[in-house]
Amino acid sequence: MTCTTCQKDVAENSNFCYFCGARQPAAPHVQYVQKKLMRSADAKIGGVCGGLAEYLDVDPTVVRLVWCLIAFFTGLVPGTIVYLVMWLVLPPAPKPGVEVIVPPVATAPAAPAQGYTQPS
Repeated sequence: MTCTTCQKDVAENSNFCYFCGARQPAAPHVQYVQKKLMRSADAKIGGVCGGLAEYLDVDPTVVRLVWCLIAFFTGLVPGTIVYLVMWLVLPPAPKPGVEVIVPPVATAPAAPAQGYTQPS
């Protein structure tokens, strides 16, 4: 980024110039997308490990392997119970290629125009 006053190079997110002290224009606002933890559409059993892998941006095979090791070393029951609870609690991810259609909001009927008489 170049200073608007002295035309020297400063860092991209600088509020002030290092050389002349002039205030720099605000950087464009970057909108961050918040990730949601959901069951994966690409599921082996229930999609829990695939959903965790998508949320953490890691390979689903690694998450499945770690989950199996934790379940095995804790006696199978706690890992299985946690998996079943997450299967019930986590919402399913939308299927790829399926468009979500939002129905229009119902509105009140328009008031009749002046001069309208109700039939008897």
